[in-house]
Amino acid sequence: GSEMCIRDREKEKVRALDLGADDYITKPFVPVEVLARVRSHLRRYDRLGAKPAEGAGQLTIGGIVLDDSSKTVTVDGEDASLTPIEYDILKLLMENPGKVFSTRVIYETVWQENPYGSENAVAVHIRHLREKIEINPSEPRYIKVVWGRGYKMEAIK
Repeated sequence: GSEMCIRDREKEKVRALDLGADDYITKPFVPVEVLARVRSHLRRYDRLGAKPAEGAGQLTIGGIVLDDSSKTVTVDGEDASLTPIEYDILKLLMENPGKVFSTRVIYETVWQENPYGSENAVAVHIRHLREKIEINPSEPRYIKVVWGRGYKMEAIK
């Protein structure tokens, strides 16, 4: 009965991946999931493939320098060792100085998942991020809260 179907589908999936497919989406699929996967592949492609022009891939705001080719962040010349999630949040904010991102959008962009219960996760990571990049995390210069709206990176020259 349906047992066979499932086993066949699994075999088919393995075969596709063996043949070099990057991913495999089973039907019926959910468009949101497809979008998330496509975005995730595009991000991976950006990281691996597309060679940035010289000097590109470096974002500087105030004393923070984010170098996307080496995935490093320095604050006033000191290395800030960020987790991949903290890095992705910082990069998103630094690419869009002055733009406010809701916790939901930050979560969807960085985690690539449905944002259920995301407020807390984002807040915790922003707190850790601030501890690493702000001189005084309780009075942040860079990452500002816009009450009821979200977070933004101050556009400091």
